[in-house]
Amino acid sequence: MVGIVAIVALSSGFNVYPREIDEVMYTNPKVLRACAIGVPDEKRGESIKLFLVLKPGETMAEKEVIDYCKERLSPYKVPKYVEFIDELPLTAIGKPDRKALKQRELEKLKLK
Repeated sequence: MVGIVAIVALSSGFNVYPREIDEVMYTNPKVLRACAIGVPDEKRGESIKLFLVLKPGETMAEKEVIDYCKERLSPYKVPKYVEFIDELPLTAIGKPDRKALKQRELEKLKLK
């Protein structure tokens, strides 16, 4: 039997399912694609970083995204970081590639 493994971020002792954050952002009419991941955080274990691709012609500020999430998510699930990108890396079946994004973030941390 093959099990399905959910990607989970552990933030301040709480399990955070990044897909839940993605789904909240898909309710925003400005968002085309969303992908949340857990990134290392000295105090919390992991913090949530959200990558967003906006629809053509739309703009958003980081604060607007965080406020949107605060209205719809528990405080420990609200992203600490937001990055706007032109395109999300995708898996072979067309889903956002969380592993690629996480690897990219870990490499950034190594360079610091």
